[in-house]
Amino acid sequence: MSAAWLPALCLGVCLLLPLPEPAGSEGAVPLAITCTTRGLDIRKEKADVLCPAGCPLEEFSVFGNIVYAAVSSICGAAIHRGVIGTSGGPVRVYSLPGRENYSSADANGVRSQTLSRWSASFTVTKGKSSTQEATGRAVSTARPPAGKRLKKTPEKKTGNKDCKADIAFLIDGSFNIGQRRFNLQKNFVGKVALMLGIGTEGPHVGLVQASEHPKIEFYLKNFTTAKDVLFAIKEVGFRGGNSNTGKALKHTAQKFFTADTGVRKGIPKVVVVFIDGWPSDDIEEAGIVAREFGVNVFIVSVAKPIPEELGMVQDVAFVDKAVCRNNGFFSYHMPNWFGTTKYVKPLVQKLCTHEQMMCSKTCYNSVNIAFLIDGSSSVGESNFRLMLEFVSNIAKTFEISDIGAKIAAVQFTYDQRTEFSFTDYSTKENVLAVIRNIRYMSGGTATGDAISFTVRNVFGPVRDSPNKNFLVIITDGQSYDDVRGPAAAAHDAGITIFSVGVAWAPLDDLKDMASKPKESHAFFTREFTGLEPIVSDVIRGICRDFLESQQ
Repeated sequence: MSAAWLPALCLGVCLLLPLPEPAGSEGAVPLAITCTTRGLDIRKEKADVLCPAGCPLEEFSVFGNIVYAAVSSICGAAIHRGVIGTSGGPVRVYSLPGRENYSSADANGVRSQTLSRWSASFTVTKGKSSTQEATGRAVSTARPPAGKRLKKTPEKKTGNKDCKADIAFLIDGSFNIGQRRFNLQKNFVGKVALMLGIGTEGPHVGLVQASEHPKIEFYLKNFTTAKDVLFAIKEVGFRGGNSNTGKALKHTAQKFFTADTGVRKGIPKVVVVFIDGWPSDDIEEAGIVAREFGVNVFIVSVAKPIPEELGMVQDVAFVDKAVCRNNGFFSYHMPNWFGTTKYVKPLVQKLCTHEQMMCSKTCYNSVNIAFLIDGSSSVGESNFRLMLEFVSNIAKTFEISDIGAKIAAVQFTYDQRTEFSFTDYSTKENVLAVIRNIRYMSGGTATGDAISFTVRNVFGPVRDSPNKNFLVIITDGQSYDDVRGPAAAAHDAGITIFSVGVAWAPLDDLKDMASKPKESHAFFTREFTGLEPIVSDVIRGICRDFLESQQ
């Protein structure tokens, strides 16, 4: 067998290494590749390659089953297909045309993923055996230019850790934008994605196309490098149809951000909606749904309707009604799709300003907190005011709004009185004002009945709320009725109870009412002035329980 010769990298001494004959030719030596070499890296109709041993199965990116998208790892596809095992080996790769709807399947320890479309495919069969040894540091499939040093195989990029967000780009694919502007839109989205700093520990992005019917082009979990995302954006085809942006936004909020599709716990969820002109449908309801799902909606509007076109727009205030908050932060305008590079950095800065992501689900904006306040005669007017101050100091910490945290209060003696319910007030100012004006009842102490009343009349109407439910009980004495049964019923209804006792409140009652673990949900102080230090303990407890409920 004849062989060409190629100089190896010179480190003091230069060696000549044999250059393999073209892969796929008779008698050719299989080309050693890495675990991450993709089908698109092999630019031949047929090629024999050699996969290394010890590739981590969980790190493969594979899309399809039998026929794989060209962005897939060749070795991952080969193991998935059963052509080779984890010890590696020779594989023959056949290039195929692109297609739509690559299916997913779990096989041989490799989990393949769905992909809506890619421009090229491949399939694999068992290759010819070779004496060549494969290692995890195999040479690149491309030859280095003469006179340049060989580059090391790039490791996985962690990305911009200061911009952790799960972002869906909702692009306009309607006839309203047209093919030419659609391509300019894709270019802009690609520039934004590149500047974000995509990586395993940075932002993750996916893409949805709005047209007559929404289509998720790729999910958050599909690609975690900027290069792969740019490839995927490039492959997205123009769909046409009406610009049903509201329908697409609602679909994205409900279907895109799930654990199965790659959403991460505790990371802001963001949808960047691109609208060329105006939407063909109602977008206000979709904005409400997105907020309910904890999604921060940004609207990037391009080419606003001119006065002559306003008659065709369903709602001229569609931007204000769709965004997370109508405060200017969540809306962005570009005059047209030409010369958009200067708009990339300001948009990225917005997307990376996480403290402004007011629609993200947190313990401060995703809880319903009811206060059950002892108004018995043993408390007294002045101490009752200290109890109300305790309630106010907890309530004011939370982001109270129509879509955020909700506060309610019940005062009890032998009787119960709902001071205000979860739906009565939607601003922090109003809630704090009404707490200050609660009138002291005076009377006996029936805490068990009060718990049952609160579960039935205060939590009952919001049983379908996405918020987590909390009940904070403040009492200064022995209850005349049983508290264990009503508290157990509240726990069974998904209500977390914090019990706060003052003065003569029995510790046994406090523990019977409190959620588990009892030691972190039951508090006691001898004096009413001792309530103030407990404020931070209760707030921390609420946030801790909320986060645990999200796991």
